[in-house]
Formats: sequence, C-alpha cells, structure tokens
Amino acid sequence: MENIYKTKAISLWIFIVPFVAVNTCLILITQFHEFFPNKEDIIHNTFPYFDGGASISRTARPYPKWLIFKPAMFLTSYLLIKYWIYNKEIINFFSKDHKYKNKILFFGIASAIALTIHSIFLGIKFDNDIYKLFSRVIMLSFIIFEITAQAYLVAAFYSFRHKLDEYINRIFLNLKIILVSTLIVVAIISVPIISLPGNNFFGYNLKFLKHALEWDYFIGVISFYLLTFFLWKKN
Repeated sequence: MENIYKTKAISLWIFIVPFVAVNTCLILITQFHEFFPNKEDIIHNTFPYFDGGASISRTARPYPKWLIFKPAMFLTSYLLIKYWIYNKEIINFFSKDHKYKNKILFFGIASAIALTIHSIFLGIKFDNDIYKLFSRVIMLSFIIFEITAQAYLVAAFYSFRHKLDEYINRIFLNLKIILVSTLIVVAIISVPIISLPGNNFFGYNLKFLKHALEWDYFIGVISFYLLTFFLWKKN
C-alpha cells in the first residue's frame, strides 16, 4: 500500500530534521562563539541532556541560530501534517470505521500547527507576562496534542494488530506503546515540577532539572517517528 511506504519514508525525516537542527544550534552556541555578535548569548561547557545547562529555546533563539531552527521546525510541521494524513488513510484501509481515526488526524495536525506558531514567535523579544504565558501555553499545547495523537495511533494499530502482521514488525509496535506510555507518565509527574514558582525546591535547583527534562523529552517525542520507520516492513 502506497501510504505505508510514504509513512515509512516521511517518519525518518521527522526524526532527522529536528534532531539535527536542535543539536546543530547546541554545537554552534557552545563551540563556535565567533558567530555570535552578542557575547551574552554564548553558552560554555554544557551538555544539557544531562546537566540541564540551557533550555532548547535558549540555544535556538539567538541570531543566527534561529535561521537554522525556524526553517527546520516549519519543515517538520509540514511533514507532521502529511504523516498524520497518511496514517488516517492506513487506518481507513484496515478498519474503515475505526473510532480513533478522526481524533488522530485532529490532534496530529493541531500539534503541527502549535509547533509552527511556537517557531514563528521564537526569538521575538517582548518583556510582557502575557506574551511569556502565551509562549508557554503554545509549547504545552504542542506536547499535549502530540502525545495524544501518538497514543491514539498506537491504540488504533494495537486494536487491529492481527491484520497488520503481514506489514509490521510487532516488536516495534510494542516499543511504541512503551514509549508513549512512558512519555505520558513522565508528563504527569513533571507537571507539578514545571509549575512550581521559582527555581529552588528544598535546596535543589529546579532550573537545571527542567532543562534536562526538556531535552530528554524532546528525544523521546521524536523517537516515536524513528520507531515508525522500523515498524513497517520493507516489503
């Protein structure tokens, strides 16, 4: 089926494009300081996946890194929309009246739109509490919509998994279920931490924990698409 081949191909790019863009911005701001006219933008000696030394937006926001980050996110948003459309067609092929197919498309496209809006406003400086709240709400909306779409998709595939045996590697469907379940649990646990005012909690600096969590969660979210690539069999 053509939509399966399209989904398999596009899913790999949904993983590669944001992964390369985000980590390129990280390398530039930590290793190539000569590119940044404003020395306050420079970051030294950090690997935020572990030490939480900077947020993703902190590494992608300063000029000229947003010239890499924004186009990459716009492309990712476009690929996400195509991905969710293709998956709706796949579900329609195997289970025409499946109850989740419209929800998958809605939340999937909503996540792509939220990512686009977030990317548009990244780097625009407004010293305004309403703008800061708006930015956080958009980013939170992207995460909620994305994880919801992923959860509905794996639930749909699992519901007619026996029809898919000829087309998928079952182990990767199970891995996707484990991944999405982990992302949901981590999100629920993280909400109280992220919502705490300030950066100190019983002597612990929450800022670094929040940043590390953001980077690791980002890898978890895009890994869903890498697993999609391995989910579908070549032939």
